[in-house]
Amino acid sequence: MKAELLRVLQVMSEVTHRMDLNEFAQSVGLSPDETLQTIQDLAKTGYLKNSGGGFGITAKGKAVLKAQTPVSEDLEFKFYIEIGQPLGLSVKSLKEFYEALKTLETASLEFHLSRGDFANWVAAVLKDEALAIDLEAARQSQLQGESLRRRLISVIEKHVEAEALR
Repeated sequence: MKAELLRVLQVMSEVTHRMDLNEFAQSVGLSPDETLQTIQDLAKTGYLKNSGGGFGITAKGKAVLKAQTPVSEDLEFKFYIEIGQPLGLSVKSLKEFYEALKTLETASLEFHLSRGDFANWVAAVLKDEALAIDLEAARQSQLQGESLRRRLISVIEKHVEAEALR
């Protein structure tokens, strides 16, 4: 998702009072015309909804923010092949996690899944209990290799719309 769209969603999710267009445009770093166009685009795609003469963020909009918002460096997920053998790859968001799953060595996927690391990180850090439960179910399937990769990717896609992962 484009940076300006994310900025508008982020500010929209944080604002606790009504703002006029000029004030909102200034807070997102766009011109009023650009801001209005961005808001209209977000409303057309279901990320914002018209609410009492203004706009509010929808559940779909919140999901995009959640998937793309990075966690702090101390909470990032670090990938290993086994204990004491880091891959030197870490992720800070569900979007980055999803992208890493596509190319990561399957041995690392198997290592982390067997320990419950993915479900634990998603529950504790990303605060997505439903996704954590489905990742735990994937662990119990005892899949390996490319079948495991496909299952993990599918689990995330089931929870988050494709747009949130772009």
